[in-house]
Amino acid sequence: MPESSTEVTAAGIARLAGVGRAAVSNWRRRHDDFPKPVGGTEASPSFALHQVEQWLRDQGKLAQVPLREKVWQQMAGHPGGAVTALVHAGSALILVRDRPTAWLEITAVSDARMAGVLSGALDRVLADRFGPERVVPTPTASALLPSVPLLRGVAELAAETGVRQAFDFLFGRQLDANPRQYTLTPPGLADLMATLAEAAKPHGGHGGKRPPRTVLDPAAGTGALLRAVGRPTALYAQESDADLAALTALRLALQATTSGADEPAIEVRTGDTLRTDAFTQLTVDAVLCHPPFNERNWGHDELAYDPRWEYGFPARTESELAWVQHALARLREGGTAVLLMPPASASRRSGRRIRADLLRRGALRAVIALPAGAAPPYGIPLHLWVLRKPGAESRLAPELLVVDTADPESAGAASGRERLDWPALHAAVLDAWTPFDVVGRREPVEERPGVSRAVPVIELLDDDVDLTPARHLPPAASGGGAAELTAVREGLQDTLKLASRLAPAPAVPGEAVRRPHTTVGELARAGALQLRTGTGAATGRVAVLTEHDVLAGTAPSGTPTAPASSPQDEPLLLETGDVVVPVLGGGAVARVVDDATAGSALGRNLQLLRPDPAALDPWFLAGFLRGTANNRQASSYASTATRLDARRLQVPRLPLDEQRRYGEQFSALAAFEDALRTAGRLGGQLVQGMYDGLTDGTVAPK
Repeated sequence: MPESSTEVTAAGIARLAGVGRAAVSNWRRRHDDFPKPVGGTEASPSFALHQVEQWLRDQGKLAQVPLREKVWQQMAGHPGGAVTALVHAGSALILVRDRPTAWLEITAVSDARMAGVLSGALDRVLADRFGPERVVPTPTASALLPSVPLLRGVAELAAETGVRQAFDFLFGRQLDANPRQYTLTPPGLADLMATLAEAAKPHGGHGGKRPPRTVLDPAAGTGALLRAVGRPTALYAQESDADLAALTALRLALQATTSGADEPAIEVRTGDTLRTDAFTQLTVDAVLCHPPFNERNWGHDELAYDPRWEYGFPARTESELAWVQHALARLREGGTAVLLMPPASASRRSGRRIRADLLRRGALRAVIALPAGAAPPYGIPLHLWVLRKPGAESRLAPELLVVDTADPESAGAASGRERLDWPALHAAVLDAWTPFDVVGRREPVEERPGVSRAVPVIELLDDDVDLTPARHLPPAASGGGAAELTAVREGLQDTLKLASRLAPAPAVPGEAVRRPHTTVGELARAGALQLRTGTGAATGRVAVLTEHDVLAGTAPSGTPTAPASSPQDEPLLLETGDVVVPVLGGGAVARVVDDATAGSALGRNLQLLRPDPAALDPWFLAGFLRGTANNRQASSYASTATRLDARRLQVPRLPLDEQRRYGEQFSALAAFEDALRTAGRLGGQLVQGMYDGLTDGTVAPK
């Protein structure tokens, strides 16, 4: 099938041209020669990609389609569906990496001939990598024919970026395009779980912990947990969705940059793990699992006598405790399992007997409460359970470690998935876990009020066996005690004085003069400013300025949404004098980047306006962008949100000296606004600290 069969939606056209979807709608209305729909529906039509490319070039709106965008559009418009195209692409990338000479020979023929030869080559390379019982099927020649143009482009993209990076880009785009179809485990959480699964260090030993050599994920999903394991010898996975199992197998196989002896063995199986365990005879060093939550139809009726229920038969409402026992059944003696659990699993009465037996036999070692936003469902502070398979000679564990990072202060992070400080969260958890998880430990573990404690198991074996960490932690000193509350009060007084000094002078009546205006879009076309959209990508430890940071006036707090090695989107680093505007919400907000914020990356749902200092004053620009009427005329309404089109925002045409006069006034208003915001935060901290101090006795009434 020729490349021209690839179809693209209006959203894809907008991505190709670097504009909003509203611009594409305007082109369709205003230009009679705009390509006609060739598929889709009336509400969401699709267009022939080659016709769209040609029209954009003819209009001067597209010099050249970026290779990665072209490949993505080919994948998204594949007649067999994006998942089928992605499986074909991943299989071809294994061939490109493992047998580059064979790939070059195969691609030197026509598309029809290439499809036939490629099928046999893929069969051999997939069999070598995954064995005969593989979840990645060998595509037939007829199935490969529509994919040939895509595969040529994928190989070209791999030559530019690397094989693993090319697949990560396409896989990431597929996840972004179908957010409700997949349950994701964020990379920061996956790294934390993999670290917790490392073997314990002997008392007085040297060299630290060692990563597990064999690892199983019985609910593999997208394979994020297994990708986080460092240098394993074998990775095992089971996933109920056959398509997702194939993608996970390819993702794990392509994680290595080259094929060689150091590559781990990879076995991925398809099926319902609890009902049809594919690894009944397997024992591994570690199990990592993000199981499905709150499943009633998990096999309760047909699995009553399953040998995995060593700690008790789970109730119908306790599917998570079934996953816990499955993980323990697949561990070798002394092996570690780390599971992500809903908080209700620690306290529901229906699971108290199983929890009690896990404690008595020393299988459950730690319960760690995470902040809300660590993983989906993002509104709930989930738990991590760390378990260890008891051995015949192992001693019963007399204590359970409970850790509570759900309080933002305990992890040095604000709650919410866009604002989690993962390095601080890792440090908070590992500072508690590392001294606790020492073989032969004789010293007591230091108790950290409000954060962590090693609780004697005997204290937990009551009628409820409630393992919720917050219920077993001594409260932290409220607000740092009376001394810190006094410091907060003094800071509030100083801030209120500053706000009073910064309050704007009495307004001076102005004349309603009609001034000529221009739009941000016209300024961008004239070169007076650059207009860019945030991607959320970053490299290394660069912080990301999020939408919340702009709205709240706080420092950059986000983490990258794509790995540094992924070519999905280039990071957009901020410079002093940039103006940042939120895309969503319709509010009058604009932030001028200062020296402290410069160097961070621009997050998603934010637009960057970078003015030419010889033509535009940044504070002048930001001030006029905040006008209520200006925002109202530049906003459009989607089904659930208001969207701002920054190109339609208006700015008066004024000489640079006059701009700076306005800019000084707008800058003073921003400083006053910051002072008010700080006063509100300190006031709230003082009020809550006084309430807490009076109720827990750390502050006495006068």
